[in-house]
Amino acid sequence: MTQYTRSAAVAQALDAGRPVVALESTIVTHGMPWPQNLEVARRVEATIRDAGATPATIAVLDGTLHVGLEDDQLEQLAQAKQVAKLSRADMAVCMARGGTGSTTVAATMIAAKLAGVEVFATGGIGGVHRGAENSFDISADLQELAQTAVTVVAAGAKAILDLPKTLEVLETLGVPVMAYGQDQLPAFWSREAGLRAPLRADTALQIAQAHRMRARLGLPGGQLIANPIPAEAEIPRATLAPIIAEATRDAQTHGIAGKALTPYLLQRIYELSDGRSLEANIALVLNNARLAAAIALELSSLPA
Repeated sequence: MTQYTRSAAVAQALDAGRPVVALESTIVTHGMPWPQNLEVARRVEATIRDAGATPATIAVLDGTLHVGLEDDQLEQLAQAKQVAKLSRADMAVCMARGGTGSTTVAATMIAAKLAGVEVFATGGIGGVHRGAENSFDISADLQELAQTAVTVVAAGAKAILDLPKTLEVLETLGVPVMAYGQDQLPAFWSREAGLRAPLRADTALQIAQAHRMRARLGLPGGQLIANPIPAEAEIPRATLAPIIAEATRDAQTHGIAGKALTPYLLQRIYELSDGRSLEANIALVLNNARLAAAIALELSSLPA
């Protein structure tokens, strides 16, 4: 029995060996309001098509895992209410119960690997939350990167996280973290996190070659490509730091934790930044989509 279904465009591309880029769906259901979420999702998909690859937005609809959504399904998801936010722990349960859910980084990686999609573009990965030494709040995204062989293009980890601890956990788990075109690790809305990246890549070909070499060596897990936000769209770290601190205090005051924490913080930062964070988020997602498509193109020309 097939555990997933593919859209017509994704099926044709994969069967023909053409490049495909996976996309998560949590940004559609939990990241932006209607109708902006649908508009941005369509722009991201169009960016990938314009770069020569096929987009595969991933979600669970009525118990079926979809690798690639038709446009009417994307619109349905963008307007859906009370959509589950799925990770490794609960994706199978949602499917078994016939539910609907959007995929986080971890769940998207699982689905992409299942369907044979090697590259995934997102905004930012989850990681180690601030205060994790007390809460143990660490995203399942990090473990997924350590075990699922998909190259993930992100603008680094989300800036609301404890970035030094996130980097340490990735190192411990053996996940290659490559900054694209610079030595500094980017920090989502900002081009620099104040941390030197363990590795650097300057071309999509270098990233594709490293992906193939990991497979030849039999190494589990994927790669994290930290792609800095375009300079004209960034919010400097110094500007963001007090905003993130205030949003974090607000979350603690209201007792918000677990899966609800990241959406709350992103919404609160949007309010405190007068909408600048959302504009930057859109710019970095589009930028990541372009790079992911370039990597997928290179992979399609390299022997497996």
